[in-house]
Amino acid sequence: MLDNELIFLSEPGGAVRGKLRVPGDKSISHRAIMLGSIAEGASEINGFLEGEDALATLQAFRAMGVQIEGPDNGRVNIQGVGLGGLKAPHAPLYLGNSGTSMRLLAGLLAAQPFNLTLSGDASLSKRPMNRVVEPLRQMGAVIESAANGRPPLHIKGGQKLRGLDYRLPMASAQVKSCLLLAGLYAEGTTCVTEPAPTRDHSERMLRGLGWPLEVQGRQIRLQGGHRLRGSAIDIAADISSAAFFMVAASIADGSDVLLEQVGINPTRDGVIRILRLMGADITLENPRELCGEPVADIRVRSAKLHGIDIPEELVPLAIDEFPVLFIAAACASGCTVLRGAAELRVKESDRIQVMADGLKTLGVSATPTEDGMHIEGGTIGGGEVWAHGDHRIAMSFAVAALRASRPIRIHDCANVATSFPGFVDLAQQAGMRIEVEGNL
Repeated sequence: MLDNELIFLSEPGGAVRGKLRVPGDKSISHRAIMLGSIAEGASEINGFLEGEDALATLQAFRAMGVQIEGPDNGRVNIQGVGLGGLKAPHAPLYLGNSGTSMRLLAGLLAAQPFNLTLSGDASLSKRPMNRVVEPLRQMGAVIESAANGRPPLHIKGGQKLRGLDYRLPMASAQVKSCLLLAGLYAEGTTCVTEPAPTRDHSERMLRGLGWPLEVQGRQIRLQGGHRLRGSAIDIAADISSAAFFMVAASIADGSDVLLEQVGINPTRDGVIRILRLMGADITLENPRELCGEPVADIRVRSAKLHGIDIPEELVPLAIDEFPVLFIAAACASGCTVLRGAAELRVKESDRIQVMADGLKTLGVSATPTEDGMHIEGGTIGGGEVWAHGDHRIAMSFAVAALRASRPIRIHDCANVATSFPGFVDLAQQAGMRIEVEGNL
């Protein structure tokens, strides 16, 4: 083991039971910090995810002169500076492993009056940013990148942005949100048309803080020239984090878990819909709204899953949950087929190839394709798999051990803290047999 390597050792068996509260939604946490910082007046955030990705966003705004207190048990207080109140940072804004931070900040900062640089760790520095850089340039931004559109991004200040009518070539909430945030500073109307629905947290929060926008089908329009008002923002538990326990409870005999106050936004509920199509026993209890976002307590009991052809219209609604859905497919009877998910190849890792490699190591028939995977369900063995620094890969293989015949040793797990601090403790509390080797 390398000196700085963190390994999960997941023993076979166990069941998942009890009431669990997973951390706050990462996507909403990012947006709450960003919009609260450029709003006028104070915002109090509750349920903020204290993971490395969201903290990178928070630190970026502190570096630009925003007064932020916390986080303290999920509570953050922000004194917003308004759209024009950000100050030039003294150094490049380092965003760690957070692709969300970089893509959304590229839009929000494209029209600031100062020059700045967005940088990240080795993994983020390999991820393509042209999908946001090119349309931002069409709006009038001046952005330079490393080879092939990769970070760091150097943004030249003092540019006047123009509204853009842009049709997304592939469904991406990050690209959509980037352009909407740039549109706050642009002259005229910014219009984004999606090929398929994606998460709409940006739209909901913009409206909640007082910025009018128009949504017609898959087209979102907003005009520059308005203001955001500080507000109280309560953040639901993250459905992407809850997904690991949804799959865990579905595949492990004797499981019965209640996941409390989970966001069930209809642009994010693909994991529930896909698991139900596979035969999962999932019920939504006490549905309600929290700051404009639908939430519910999610009850999941063990069930016999079967393979399906995953409907392509559900792919954008579950894009972050496919690593653990591949584990569900490996435990299901029959074949599961995923198509239309090419975006998985440009996440924190190539999630199609990395998951296929790991599943094959565990004895599962997994055939990667250009935009998806064919998985033949069956028995899961054990062995050594590599997460390649991808938090969702690491947690997914930890879940797989519930049905494994031998231990699964998962290398390169340190980045789990980017989205799910406390995952191991909560998994142990729920009944999973997981230990950590190295420094958590």
